[in-house]
Amino acid sequence: MHRQQTDALHAGFIAGLFSIGLSAVTACSPPVAQAPTLTPVTVFEGARLIVGDGNPPIENAVFIVDGARFTQVGRTGQVQAPSGATRVDLTGKTVMPAIIDTHTHLAQTREALVNQLQGKAYYGVAAVLSLGQDTDDAPFQVRNETIPGAARLRTAGRGITMPEPGRTEAPYWITTEAEARKAVQELAAKKVDLVKIWVDDRDRKYKKLTPDLYGAVIDEAHKNSLRVTAHIFTLEDAVGLLKAGLDAFAHGVRDKDIDEAFVALIKARPDVVLVPNLPDRGIAADLSWLSGTVPAEELKKLQDAATDRPDAQKAFGIQARNLAKLSAAGVRVALGTDGSAAWSPHAEMADMVAAGMTPAQVIVASTRNSAEFLRLTDLGTVEAGKSADFIVLDANPLDDITNTRRIASVYLRGAAVDRAALSARWTTRATQ
Repeated sequence: MHRQQTDALHAGFIAGLFSIGLSAVTACSPPVAQAPTLTPVTVFEGARLIVGDGNPPIENAVFIVDGARFTQVGRTGQVQAPSGATRVDLTGKTVMPAIIDTHTHLAQTREALVNQLQGKAYYGVAAVLSLGQDTDDAPFQVRNETIPGAARLRTAGRGITMPEPGRTEAPYWITTEAEARKAVQELAAKKVDLVKIWVDDRDRKYKKLTPDLYGAVIDEAHKNSLRVTAHIFTLEDAVGLLKAGLDAFAHGVRDKDIDEAFVALIKARPDVVLVPNLPDRGIAADLSWLSGTVPAEELKKLQDAATDRPDAQKAFGIQARNLAKLSAAGVRVALGTDGSAAWSPHAEMADMVAAGMTPAQVIVASTRNSAEFLRLTDLGTVEAGKSADFIVLDANPLDDITNTRRIASVYLRGAAVDRAALSARWTTRATQ
């Protein structure tokens, strides 16, 4: 399969789902009314609590939310509830931290962007990183806002690549080291959260960033206290980028199985983060779990297209084996979806388990590790002092990772997301 086809399989499929299910959301004008924050203090009790740090869950847990923050977390009998607190019984439920998606591509107008972030919140996502195609001011403005019922936004601004005429003009096109450094300096002035580069010839259609060019980007970024993440395809480029000081991979190696030399090289850089962005598995899939967000006739079309595809399975196999090997070696893994669909993190999490990670490892990657990667110090785990961003599930995802889709409720900054209103927007407006 051609590189650009394998590269687009998963992201394209997810983006297709998104355009069907959320096109109406971007057309809606008023934001969804949010359920009020439970005040003054709320005690949530009885759930199985997955803290997000990799430790075993706390059974029969109690945690207290005061305004937008967790103030106490523990087992029944360990936590002293204040007098007069509101109580929420979560017996039989499982609670986990809200998800962080470190690789998305989102809208450039404020209204559409806010609606996408509300869509992410519906599916339990607390924060996202828009990675390299933000050409307008709206993402930077929204980044500085706290929007009720919406995921937080972080942005890499415009990414950096060699010229790709006819493909995209969103990134900086560079051909010299001076241009590389100038692009980074402009990004630094805008206070981006990360620098994104593409190192890929797109199936030999374009020249790709050379070591001297990506080396200049990395060097200039580090001089400006910025980190660099790279879209890659080949093992050869992954090796060169690591030697040049790259901080993170926005994709895993996709052209071949990695060798022990590469494993040793990345293990020697323990701060490097791998965001695997696995492709579509190419298997027949049950998409009925999207019924609350996609009109029935559109969901049928998607379901009919979800068939077994041997070429896609082969591409997935390479990346799955590489992820399994690096995860087993202790490389830090975070979650990224390379798309805009609200629900894509749940599909990616299932793919990561299919690749060989355990559900517990995937939850840590999708919560704590992703929050640390984006330097969101108040997210990623359910701990006293952190933002009260969490998902209440009807079943245990440690038993089956697809249980992350069985969402009973989502809380961001201590307030319940009005998922019913969002669902109504998707399923009724999308057909208008």
